Amino acid sequence: MPLPPNPVRARLAEGGIALGLGVHHLRGSAVGMIAAASGYDWLFIDMEHGAMSVDDATRICIAALSQGVTPIVRVCKDALHEGTRCLDNGAMGVVVPHVDTAEEAAAVVRAYRFPPVGERSWGGPPFAYGLRPVAAAEAQAELNREILVVVMIETPEAVRNAEAIAATPGVDVLMFGTSDLTSTMGIPGQMGHPEVRKAYETVGAACARHGKVMGMGGVYDEKVAPDYIRLGARFVLAGSDHSLLMAACTQRAGFLRGLG
Repeated sequence: MPLPPNPVRARLAEGGIALGLGVHHLRGSAVGMIAAASGYDWLFIDMEHGAMSVDDATRICIAALSQGVTPIVRVCKDALHEGTRCLDNGAMGVVVPHVDTAEEAAAVVRAYRFPPVGERSWGGPPFAYGLRPVAAAEAQAELNREILVVVMIETPEAVRNAEAIAATPGVDVLMFGTSDLTSTMGIPGQMGHPEVRKAYETVGAACARHGKVMGMGGVYDEKVAPDYIRLGARFVLAGSDHSLLMAACTQRAGFLRGLG
């Protein structure tokens, strides 16, 4: 049984923008369906800042495999093992925060790619194959091709090392954690600051030279986000479940109260 293609990888290969929905508080099998019906391409299942267990995350991932969105988990930098468990149980990509050097990027690749690219352990047919028996060699090669490995750029050091990080074999996406980047730059919350724009230019150029994709997280300003997308950001976190829900709830409450 061949592995179904990763829709987000295909969209990115075509040069399109892939929109992600941040999952912090939503739970259950309907999360992927909600995202797909709302026009999103992938789920950013947050195990770094969200109160999300491996069990919570994999339940969402398994359901999403047949719902038209790509389930991707963000793990803590010092908990790479949680990412491998999620990949065995439905995830089709992993985001690792605070990757500052090519050496750290290479460690992420080793954790999430099967040999000969990396050192990921084979635990039998993963949920990506619907648990059907597969030939290990073929399945590992397919998964190496389809799984997205995303490293986050969140410090000036990471920006300085963008060329080497982008050159790391096995890394697919260099994704800005723009909120943390502004904090480590000493300009917290200033998403449109010239130094932030310069960082996007630097990383975007490195990605272009090495055939990688630039990602954007933390930028939801409708004046700033288009500029960074023009600079090459195509793996885009569009917002989080709680912020989007609160915005819709606030708008609705304001409308109805305005009638009284």
